Amino acid sequence: MVSGLSGFQAKHIIRQTTDAQSSNQCPDETLWNQGSVRAGGALRARRANKCPACFLGPYSDWETRMKEVKFKPPSGASRLAITMAIGASVLASGAHAQDTAKTSSGETIQLEEIIVTARKRSENILKTPVSVTAVTAEEVEQRGITSVQNLSEQTPGFNINNNSSGRGDRSFQQLILRGFTPATTDSTPVATFIDGVPVSSPTAVMSVSSPERIELLRGPQSAYFGRNTFAGALNVVNKEPGNDYAGSLTTMIGTRNTRRVQAELEGPLVEDKLSFRVAGDYNAKDGTYKNYANPSMTLGDQSSRNANLLVVATPTDNLTIKAFGIISHDKDGPAALGLISARAITDSTGRVVVPAQANCTLGGFNPFMCGTVPSLPATTPAGNYNVDSFVRNALAVTTNRLIDPNDSVDSYGLVRDYRHAHLVVDYEIPDTNFTLSSLTGINHEEWGSLSDIGNYDSSGIANPAYTATNGLRSYFSSAYLVENISKDISQELRTSYDDGEALRFVAGVSYLGANGKRTVDTLDNMILNKQVTPSGKTESKTYGGFFGITYDITDKLTASVEGRYQIDKLYAYISPLADVVVTDPTFVPAGTYKAGSKLAEQTYKNFLPRVIAQYQWTDEVMTYASVAKGVNPASLNSGVVSYTGQAATIAKTLGIDLFVSPEKVTTYEVGLKGTAVDNRLRYAFAAYYSQWRDQLNQVIQTFVTPTGGFGSVFGTINSGNSDMKGLEFDGSFRLTKMITLTAAGALNDSKIKDYNAPLVTFLVGSTDFSGNELPSTSKYSASGGVMFNGEFDQWEDATWFARVDYNYKSGVWSDVANVVKTPESHIFNARVGATVGAVSVDVYANNLFDSRRYTTANNNILFTPAPSFTYSTLNVGLRDGRTLGVQAKYKF
Repeated sequence: MVSGLSGFQAKHIIRQTTDAQSSNQCPDETLWNQGSVRAGGALRARRANKCPACFLGPYSDWETRMKEVKFKPPSGASRLAITMAIGASVLASGAHAQDTAKTSSGETIQLEEIIVTARKRSENILKTPVSVTAVTAEEVEQRGITSVQNLSEQTPGFNINNNSSGRGDRSFQQLILRGFTPATTDSTPVATFIDGVPVSSPTAVMSVSSPERIELLRGPQSAYFGRNTFAGALNVVNKEPGNDYAGSLTTMIGTRNTRRVQAELEGPLVEDKLSFRVAGDYNAKDGTYKNYANPSMTLGDQSSRNANLLVVATPTDNLTIKAFGIISHDKDGPAALGLISARAITDSTGRVVVPAQANCTLGGFNPFMCGTVPSLPATTPAGNYNVDSFVRNALAVTTNRLIDPNDSVDSYGLVRDYRHAHLVVDYEIPDTNFTLSSLTGINHEEWGSLSDIGNYDSSGIANPAYTATNGLRSYFSSAYLVENISKDISQELRTSYDDGEALRFVAGVSYLGANGKRTVDTLDNMILNKQVTPSGKTESKTYGGFFGITYDITDKLTASVEGRYQIDKLYAYISPLADVVVTDPTFVPAGTYKAGSKLAEQTYKNFLPRVIAQYQWTDEVMTYASVAKGVNPASLNSGVVSYTGQAATIAKTLGIDLFVSPEKVTTYEVGLKGTAVDNRLRYAFAAYYSQWRDQLNQVIQTFVTPTGGFGSVFGTINSGNSDMKGLEFDGSFRLTKMITLTAAGALNDSKIKDYNAPLVTFLVGSTDFSGNELPSTSKYSASGGVMFNGEFDQWEDATWFARVDYNYKSGVWSDVANVVKTPESHIFNARVGATVGAVSVDVYANNLFDSRRYTTANNNILFTPAPSFTYSTLNVGLRDGRTLGVQAKYKF
């Protein structure tokens, strides 16, 4: 038997499959019989029980037919390509295995099948016992998804927080699934991947020019995806380039100087052996909000440009090699962040710069905002964002800079450069059911962020540290420069087995090594010290061995046992600036530590299992139940090496230590998936209960020193425990040939059992947060959409569509005290488009009714020349206003 089909044979079968519908004839059965069609999960007989109708002949099911023709479906990457090609051809021509729903003209109106790789193999989403949201390439385009922020806004149960420490830029984006809100800016409970290979930045996943689909996996995914998949994983799958030369050019313009240009080209380098796709993308927008301190400046400006290249080689029928790379550059202006204060701020003339908006008193003496977050005052958003000689001189400092000043920020905002590359190799061992796979990835990210974390116009307030000769501003400001460099490399080796009958399994090993450096300093210090104060680098190494076994106990009952044994090694290093003499042995042994030397290391070992029981009630309905464990890698506080005496005692009392234990979760989940109404209705339900233990949280404590000054300690601790529960729904209904309805919803409920948050305690006067919900996440969220599409009878090869989407998210709490929360949001998006031949034109309206509801809310200190050291303010994330635009695309 021939082990696989050549490119010619595959295309021949696809073409005959399509033609068969009109001629009522079957493809060449001799050719079909002699080739081992690598169909994989999508066409596996016993589960899918469907095939092109003409192949069934007198047989009642696909399994019987395959036994007759000695069908032997091996596993591997190459069979998926043929599967999807045949499936697309069949669906396009209206051929389906089961009885189809048809219009009066005989055209089918079934929903298309969606394939996902949630378990490192290709499976029908309705047969996958995991809660998965899959966004197809067509939906990405029709819904105008160009960023992770767009994706989260349109996905129930998915929030993003980039509001912390007075900053609201894209230097960090916390992905929040199922209410698992990370309390630290560096904690990542949802990891991101491209083609299953880790990427270090959420921004990178949306740099893929032609995604086959975006997969959002909910719940612990440690067994297959490794570290940082504590609450889920976001995986973008590349669409393989075709065997014909093709390309596209897309341009878009919109209100507020919104613009985009994208171009891509794909085709064969060697017929049936080597193909490529190269693409470039530039998109930018001006912010919605004017800076009150400088009305000529808008806040929230963003621009991104990237280039990516995909090369796919199939030197033999058994070997597939994919190489992919991204280079991207982001440049943003000051963030769209507003300030709401409980206390008033006035300048030297008596002008009220920030009004007091307190409506309650907490802890007996702290004025604050309670209930719904108040409206933004007329004097904000504002900030001292002018680039004057003070800023230029500070940014010209070179000593101890992580990034060359020519490559970092030159004004307020963010500059980020990101590079990613990966190589995926799949080899199907001939005459067996085994596939060997290798996934290698490398990431390099560096960014600089300059922000005034006061977030108000302080130009009329004198700077007490200013002198005529020290180079500081004469007025008070809170300008901070943060620079970061992170690198990582990953390697995964695995083998998978699929006998086409009852048994499938995968087993492998993985490694992820990462290191990073970060500096945080005020521009005042940089001017006075003529240098940046560096910190020691951080380093981690993660080793894993994983497996997954799936066995069909009966035709209806399937069991899966998965697991990963993970070893995390963390290393802390001394700052490279100078030797450190430790006199207080509270955290590390006393002694002299050389500059840049390793301070300490720690190892954590965890076994992370997942067990799934799956029952196929009918061909259309499946239920499952699972239990899974996840772990988020531990953290470290290298700064404790400098704490002595009073500071060391207070830090220890808060629970701060050099190393912090990993946080853990156990999740129980049940689900129901299926189709109905002759495959016109697709639905998925899931319910879960999670126990989140040893949560990480950042704490800071300010204290009065014996000399009457102020000191502070800062660090990450294991702060507490929470229980999480929720319900999720996702469904689509093809009402008619022209109308498709979509709906999704999520209830993500969290309940704190115990939690340690000293600053919040100081604000509210209580240490008991039990029974409260976690902040920065929506408890309720939903979306609904209606899609109209059809053809223009007067033109050949001409179609049109119109789409309206509604997205709802309930408000989010600002902290664990649950004192104040944002209003709920209702966002409508609309898009209308037409395609005539090679040209497509879309007109869109995002945030159609111009909602200005806040996206985030975060407690912050009120920064003045004499800080109050209490959480007296709220920083609120400001939503983009209504954007109208038009997009044109030419395909060739």
